[in-house]
Amino acid sequence: MLVSRSSKEKLIRAGFLICASASILALGLIMYFLITEALPTFTGFDAMGEKISGLNFFDFIFGTDWKPISSHPRWGILPLIMGSFWVTLLSSLIAIPLGIMTAVYLAEIAPHKVREIVKPMVELLASLPSVVIGFFGMVVVAPILLELFNIRFGVNMLNASIMLAFMAVPTITSIAEDAIHSVPDEVREGSLALGATRFETIWRVVLPASLSGLSTAVILGMSRSIGETMVVLMVAGGAARIPTSIFDPVRPMPASIAAEMGETSFGLERHYFALFAIAMVLFIITFLFNLLADHIAHKYKQVGSASL
Repeated sequence: MLVSRSSKEKLIRAGFLICASASILALGLIMYFLITEALPTFTGFDAMGEKISGLNFFDFIFGTDWKPISSHPRWGILPLIMGSFWVTLLSSLIAIPLGIMTAVYLAEIAPHKVREIVKPMVELLASLPSVVIGFFGMVVVAPILLELFNIRFGVNMLNASIMLAFMAVPTITSIAEDAIHSVPDEVREGSLALGATRFETIWRVVLPASLSGLSTAVILGMSRSIGETMVVLMVAGGAARIPTSIFDPVRPMPASIAAEMGETSFGLERHYFALFAIAMVLFIITFLFNLLADHIAHKYKQVGSASL
């Protein structure tokens, strides 16, 4: 039996709707799972309704000691939050200029043959397993830092930031290059026709016109850094304390979850639920980063369209 064109279109729309709904459903289930496992940290009851020792929310977020398995346990995650913050900030200071300049070079300056070589190499860097980058930081970068700066620890915040920058650069470069390519050639030709140099055209015309995509690239690159686990677990040093120097060892939130989850009893102790509370905080931070990226993309998309 033949199916009418309208029926085919309805089936196709229904298929796309199911796929989109599956993504939303998966996100909702993840959020539900995190909330149900994290709430006992503060309510004092586990999922079975049994009483456990609850924690004060502000003491948990702003406490400066994280010692969950000592004789007198402390449950403050501020050192973990600060570790994630500083590692992400330092890696962004390295990755953002490098990623944006690489994207500008590939999109506007590089000859076609050079672009065919450099772009696959950048994309290959994105495909490297994080454990390989972590090994590189431990075996190569750590001894170099020890020799250059005469410090006690080669695995520290600076080492982790450099490795995370390597991981964020491909994301920033790829998205930024697409944003720069999306600027119409007529805009460049008009700028050059008015007497602007090639550099002035890139700096004053192309980059402002692609600011929406560049902002998205930066935010998503930072999200990649703040959510990375294996690299910070291997080369950040693992010290749960507030850093005072870029050479101090730190323990970001993902590293704490990965390192300590195996030491807990499933659903039976406060340490287990506290780790899920950390995961909930990390999820909220990365979720806000993505919302910020979406907001900036729409805001500057309108500004770029107006300027064109």
